[in-house]
Amino acid sequence: MQRTEIATLGEFELIRRLTEKIVPVNPGTLKGVGDDAAVLEYKDRQVLVTTDLLLEGIHFDLTYVPMKHLGYKAATVNFSDIYAMNGRPKQLTVSIGVSGRFCVEDLEAFYAGLLLACEVYGVDLVGGDTSSSRTGFAVSVTCIGEGKKNKITYRSGAKVNDLICVSGDLGAAYMGLQLLEREKSVFRGEKDFAPDFAGKEYLLERQLKPEARKDIVEMLAEAGIVPTAMMDVSDGLSSEMLHIAQQSGVGFRIYEDRIPIDYQTALMAEQFNMNLVTAALNGGEDYELLFTVPLIYHDVTEQMEGVKVIGHITEAAAGHRLVGRDGGEVALQAQGWNPLAEE
Repeated sequence: MQRTEIATLGEFELIRRLTEKIVPVNPGTLKGVGDDAAVLEYKDRQVLVTTDLLLEGIHFDLTYVPMKHLGYKAATVNFSDIYAMNGRPKQLTVSIGVSGRFCVEDLEAFYAGLLLACEVYGVDLVGGDTSSSRTGFAVSVTCIGEGKKNKITYRSGAKVNDLICVSGDLGAAYMGLQLLEREKSVFRGEKDFAPDFAGKEYLLERQLKPEARKDIVEMLAEAGIVPTAMMDVSDGLSSEMLHIAQQSGVGFRIYEDRIPIDYQTALMAEQFNMNLVTAALNGGEDYELLFTVPLIYHDVTEQMEGVKVIGHITEAAAGHRLVGRDGGEVALQAQGWNPLAEE
């Protein structure tokens, strides 16, 4: 493979090479890449802004994460934050820090992933920055979106008797990470190594190439439903549900037998001798939508493809409870990903 040293191009030529094919698709993007600042215009909408910092060795491992997949994931996880507010992502800025071990082709692969995500979700890449780094690869992404004033959804709106719903299935991304880490540890001791990924493609995809649930937000809009509270499941179902409960001043009951789990996730948990429900509750990085809706929408949400009702909101005094398959209850604890936890 050709390897072009970044230093041979210089910053401006590098940026031109990475962004020369960008064509804005949103009418709100008046000026994108190529000036000192982007120019955006939002009419009759509120503006949503989210940002993410991704550091090599903390948030991703380039031993098994391809640069194109990293670019795609860096974009979609930010789109997911905007959808979690019942908004629509429109623009993206990306800043990267690059050490000397990377070449121009590496950055082109990263940008190919970014731009593919932008194309899939109809988002404009409108700016960013590049800098040298002494600690590997670092990515900072900011996504700007829009939402109607009366339809933006916060974490704080859940009401007693609301239904608790989640999209997709949970725990697959975590089991995909465990699989990748296992193969990496085996790889360290073998010269001619072929990873064992057969039949586990879904788990790998959920970890390496997650999708934002644009389809669920559109489905809710078509049904005329504005969730009372909503988050995306990035740090684990238990953590996200407790965030909603604490900010809404409510309690909840979640039923173990209603938590959606894919067959591959269950098989992988058995191989690793892990508790399946614990993985689904605390694994994180699923980027599914967790939301609450009024009880009157029970029949509608039950019939929505890709949506599962997993519990209901209670008075705060009733606590935060997980109801087991045998009917017994335990207090739910937040054990999901903590980005500031000590190693």
